[in-house]
Amino acid sequence: MLAQLVRPLVRAQIQLLTQAQSAGSKLVVMVSQWLGYLGVQAQVTELSTTGNHIQVSLRVGRPELCTEEEWRTILQNLESSQPQAPTATEITYPRMTPAQQNQVNRLLAHVIRVGNPQISESWEQIQPQLYALGLSEEMVLGIRAALKVPTDLDDLIDNLEPELSAFVLSKAIGLALMDQQITRDENDALKALYRVLEQKVT
Repeated sequence: MLAQLVRPLVRAQIQLLTQAQSAGSKLVVMVSQWLGYLGVQAQVTELSTTGNHIQVSLRVGRPELCTEEEWRTILQNLESSQPQAPTATEITYPRMTPAQQNQVNRLLAHVIRVGNPQISESWEQIQPQLYALGLSEEMVLGIRAALKVPTDLDDLIDNLEPELSAFVLSKAIGLALMDQQITRDENDALKALYRVLEQKVT
């Protein structure tokens, strides 16, 4: 899978940066390479450090999977709109209704379950990884409770709101990659979540 192919390469490049005198020029090349794995044409135009972060400016060309017509539309949309910071109404777990939180918990529990059939025996090992992924204690406890009640995937995504699907998908990818591989069932779950987003676009 993608993680198995890319992560060892990224790790090797990180080690290279720690040893390189010309780390800046090497990182410029690496960033372009990393985006290139996704079919994105990108050129670094500026690179600097700010505190504990690296600030990068990019010039991005049309991705391989994007048609000329789609790219023109994207450019037109960007030209006619101004970048906006995330609003206070952006969906977050604490802002969700109890019903939405329950749906999120059950979906994430499904992803964990299909990737870890022996989850009841390995929860103590998995729980710290959930916190490492940035999941709150409330969410982790909700997922643990949801793991006790298996549910069919089709039932879980029935009437799923696109905004919730986007939230779950961002977390589910990290969950699926905890063991650095994606099983067929995990892949099916991720695709199902993505299809909900596609419906919003279409």
